[in-house]
Amino acid sequence: MVSRLTLTSIRKYYGDKLALEMDELALEAGRLYILTGPNGSGKSTLLNILALLVRPERGDIYFDGECVTWNRDTLNLLRRRVTLLHQSPYLFVGSVFSNVAFGLKVRGVTGERLKQGVLDSLDKVDLAGIEERDVKHLSGGEAQRVALSRALAFRPEILLLDEPLANVDSRSAEIIERLIASLSAEGTTVVMSTHNPLHNERLEGDEIRLLGGRLD
Repeated sequence: MVSRLTLTSIRKYYGDKLALEMDELALEAGRLYILTGPNGSGKSTLLNILALLVRPERGDIYFDGECVTWNRDTLNLLRRRVTLLHQSPYLFVGSVFSNVAFGLKVRGVTGERLKQGVLDSLDKVDLAGIEERDVKHLSGGEAQRVALSRALAFRPEILLLDEPLANVDSRSAEIIERLIASLSAEGTTVVMSTHNPLHNERLEGDEIRLLGGRLD
């Protein structure tokens, strides 16, 4: 089976400091990966490389078996297939609907398709019916779920989540966990970073553990 995304001989530095050293990492379609490790172990660096937002100094990245070339046209196409949700996602001023719709509009989706795409994405995070609410009135957990809804609206093949369960209420955490578990069953490759070892036990994903920028 060809892996959806493969890293080979990766080296990433920040100044003189080696941030990530990885001989090989292969991510398969429809699998859930739980990324663990202490602060400073390289989790965020790895997520940014997987999202094709940060280019390593050495090594290659293969997407569906094809080596990624770091030119604008190629990256623009591939980045449409990968979505990274940061731990503290930014929401635009305005309504929940306008936030979830933003990426779809950029991609040329309009009219009824746009509306239905937003409503379907909100339904997935159990926020149906709040599309007209101003985002400034959302709780922390609701804001995280809106950001996740916005990410899902793209229908990404690879979804990268940086600590999505940190600092959210128990109800939001339960909804997000349930959704993450279902996405891999639908064929989406999901990589979720966490500090909580219980998340891996509950979600039953494949663990990727980093220590000092290397696979442990």
